[in-house]
Amino acid sequence: MDPVGNSNTNRSFDRHGGPYDRGSADSFYQRGSNPHYWPEGTYNGTQVREADMTPEEIAAYHEGFADNEKAGLHKIY
Repeated sequence: MDPVGNSNTNRSFDRHGGPYDRGSADSFYQRGSNPHYWPEGTYNGTQVREADMTPEEIAAYHEGFADNEKAGLHKIY
């Protein structure tokens, strides 16, 4: 587990724009689950959508989404 208790072992998935980060952001903003990530950082480069993601990347996205849901952190509008 990482320092905040996440079980994701591939740290590159956690980086800004990575699959874990995008999953947690989608949950935070209550956008629903839609696996994707940005290989050059959020909104930079070409977005990678679920059809082009590896099973590990998809799992990291869902883990980020689930971890944020479990924490109950959502933007208050």
